Order: sequence, then C-alpha cells, then structure tokens
Amino acid sequence: MVKISANLGFLWADLPLPQRIDRAAAAGFTAVEVHYPYDHAAHDVAAQLTEHDVTLVGLNTGLGPDGLEGFGVCARPGREAEARELIDEAIAYGEVVGASYVSIIAGRVSGADAEQTFRTNLAYACSRVEASGINIVIEPLSVSAVPGYFLNTVEHAVSIIEAVDAPNMKLMVDCFHTQTDQGALAERLRRHASLLGHVQVASVPQRTEPNTGEVDYRAIFALLDEVGYDGWVGAEYHPAGGVEEGLGWLKEML
Repeated sequence: MVKISANLGFLWADLPLPQRIDRAAAAGFTAVEVHYPYDHAAHDVAAQLTEHDVTLVGLNTGLGPDGLEGFGVCARPGREAEARELIDEAIAYGEVVGASYVSIIAGRVSGADAEQTFRTNLAYACSRVEASGINIVIEPLSVSAVPGYFLNTVEHAVSIIEAVDAPNMKLMVDCFHTQTDQGALAERLRRHASLLGHVQVASVPQRTEPNTGEVDYRAIFALLDEVGYDGWVGAEYHPAGGVEEGLGWLKEML
C-alpha cells in the first residue's frame, strides 16, 4: 500500500521547519520530506522527529550562493569543489536525521561539459553513501516550472543513472513535472519501476491537492503497488486553501 510523506517545502511553508514538523505529525503524517533544512541543526531536527515518531524521508543538496537563480551547482563545470561541499553537507545531514535519499540539484546549465560534470559529481555522491544506506536520486523538472534546468525528462535521467552505474543511484519522478512536460506518466512509471527511488504527487495542471486535475492518482497508486514500489510518495503540492482542510484527499484516495 502506498505510503504518503508530507513535503514540508510546500505544506505549511509559511512556518519555520520545527513548526512544520509539529503540524505534520498532528495531521497524522508519519513521514516528512524537506528541501533545504540547513538553517536548523540536524541533531535538533532528529530529536524532534524522534519525539513525534516521524521519519524524515529525504532532502536536497543546497542551491549554493546563486540561490533560486542558479538552482544548484552540481552540473556546473568549474564548480566541482563547491558541489562536493554541498553533497557532503547533505549526506552528513541525512545520516543524522535518518534520511532514505538525498536529491542532487544540478543547476540551470546545459551542454556536454555539464553532463560530464553532473555524472562525475553523482558518482562521488554514490561513493560517499555506500555505507549509510542512503540513496542518491535525481529528479527531472518541468521546463515551465524551472526554466533552464539541466534535467527535464525521465529518459535523460535514466541515461545518467545507467552511465553512473551505481546500485544506490535512483530516479525521482515528480508526477506533476513529468506529466506536465512529457505526458504518458503511467507508462513511464511502469517502464522505469526498477529505478524508482522516490515519487511525488500533485494535481496537473494546478499543482494543488492530487484529487483533482488530469491525473487519476488512484490508478497511479494502484500501479505503484502492482510494480512493487515500496518507497514513500511525497505530497508535494500547493494547498488550494488551508493545509488541514485539504487533507481529505488522503482518505478519499487511499
């Protein structure tokens, strides 16, 4: 059965991270995921997670000094040392909080040099987590959501994973991004089920609660069960109203 984690980059986003964890636990979530938790000490977050009996599923590498404008550095030629610092930071944080995955953020960049840089940095990240059980994941992002981002299609991500060729290198499919840019969401999930390291959901095209829009998530959840996906599914959407008042989709769809 599909397990849902609350994405705290989108849910209760106006609150500090500790309060977001409190609210997620109070709403009945047993797992959360975060984008950039680095303003809060990992040991403090770990203690709060333990207090609430909540799992922190995963986190992203930091965006670097360019912030949202650059949207990451891990595929940027000439910034390998900076990328590895961000990778090390994310892995160290993930080990303290018990994360299952670290998502490596590539940046707004393109070209063959960027491809090679990204692959090299991913291989480094995979080698760093060999003993920890953490997976390294990469996520294609919609061109309309993050213009200029290095990775836009599931197929490109799969080609990189195959080139890196590490058992802890996995694919994150954000259903909103994939359906928005490529369509054929169910077909892609089925085809690449063995590579899935994380899945995220939101309605398309609104990116609100996943019980509206063009994607039938009941069918998607059934497919994930059918193909044996046993990871978490992140609720990464912009609430149409208050977070709690929109959570009826959980009982409705599960």
